[in-house]
Amino acid sequence: MKKVLKSALLLMMGLVMFAACSDDRDDNPTITTPTEFILNTPAIASNNIDLAHSSTLQLTCSQPNYGFPAATKYNVQISLKEDMSDCATIDQNFYSAKADVDASLLAATLTNLELNAGKTEADFPMDIPVYVRMRAVMTTETGDEIEGTDILSNVVTLSNVHLLYALAPVTVPAHLYVVGNFCGWDWGNSFEFIPVYEHPEMYWRMVWIDESGVKINTDKAWDGNEKGYADITVDGELKDKISSNEGNISSATPGWYLMIVTATVEGRDIKYNVQFNEPNVWLTGSCIGDSSYGELNEAGKFEVPTTQDGDFVSPAITDACPGGEDGDGVRVYVKIPNNEWWHSEFLLVGDQISYRGTGGDQKPRLACAVGQKMYLNFSTGKGSLK
Repeated sequence: MKKVLKSALLLMMGLVMFAACSDDRDDNPTITTPTEFILNTPAIASNNIDLAHSSTLQLTCSQPNYGFPAATKYNVQISLKEDMSDCATIDQNFYSAKADVDASLLAATLTNLELNAGKTEADFPMDIPVYVRMRAVMTTETGDEIEGTDILSNVVTLSNVHLLYALAPVTVPAHLYVVGNFCGWDWGNSFEFIPVYEHPEMYWRMVWIDESGVKINTDKAWDGNEKGYADITVDGELKDKISSNEGNISSATPGWYLMIVTATVEGRDIKYNVQFNEPNVWLTGSCIGDSSYGELNEAGKFEVPTTQDGDFVSPAITDACPGGEDGDGVRVYVKIPNNEWWHSEFLLVGDQISYRGTGGDQKPRLACAVGQKMYLNFSTGKGSLK
C-alpha cells in the first residue's frame, strides 16, 4: 500500500520539505509501507554468549523499503519469551542496519526482566535463551519519529546467554530536595535536606507547608521521580495535620514543620518515612548556663514564627561565652528522635546558617554576650545574634 505525502518530507537521506497541495503530484516522494523487515540471525546465536566478558553484541538487519532512502532509527527489543510478551527496549538508538548493542546495557535489561519475572539476586548467574527483534521507524530531520512508519522484525533466538546479576546496588540518596509553594515550585530555588550525622539514611529540614503542599526528590528537577503524599509514609507528632492536595504533601494548617526523612532500601525500591514534627529550635550549653549540655531545655527554646518569612527567636543569652576555636560559643540544634543533639547542630557563619550535617565539630564558634538573642530565618537561610 502507498501513501502520498502532502507535507513535510526529509531532505536528501531523509524527507524533503514540500509545500502541501490539494492534488497528487508526480514530484511528491511516495512512502511505501514496508511489509518485511529482516533481522539476521547472528553467527554466534547458538554459542554460549557471556555478556560479562563481552563489550558488544553485533546485530544486522535489512533496511525497510519506504520507497526512497529515508532516515531511519532502529532499536533492539529483547524478551525472555518467544512471543515477546514481556519485551523490553534496550536504551540505545541506531541509525544504520548494523547495531553494536552494548553488552552491559543488554545484561542490565535482562536482569530487570528476570527480576520482574520473580527471580532474586540469589538466582544469578544463569544461562538462558534470549529472544531478540528490532524495531525500525522513519524519522524527521530533527530525529522525531514519524507516526505510522514503524515496523517490527522477525524474532531470532540467542539460545544460551550467560547472565550475571548486572544491576548496581540500590543505595539511599546522597541528596534530597524539597520544593513547594514556598519557592514558587521552582527546583532551582528548592531546599536541600540536611543529612543527620552518622545516619546517611536520615535527612531533616525546617519547611513551611501550606495547602498547596510540597514534594521531595533526589534531583532538582521535574523528572518523574518526585515523591508526593501517596509515595511516602506519613509519621511524626504532627502527622494528623498532613494531607494530600492534588498529590502533594500539604497541610490545612499552614506553618513550619520539622520534616525528618528516613530512606530505606527494599529490593530495588527506596521507601520514605517522613516525620512531621514540631518546628522547635534549641540553644544548649554554656550560653544558657547549662554546662552539662542537656537536651530540650526550656531555657533554650526558640519562639516559632507564624509566617513564612518570620524569624525563629531564641531566649536571651544568660551567660557570656567566648567563641573561636576553643570557646564554648553558642550551640544551636533541632532534635532528631533517637539521635544526640549535635547530630543536627548548626551555627551562623557571618549571616548564613551553616549546618553540621555529616561534618565534624563546627569551628570557629560564635561568641555571645548576656542579653543577646539569636534570630534565624529558614526561608532565607540567614540569621543574626544581637
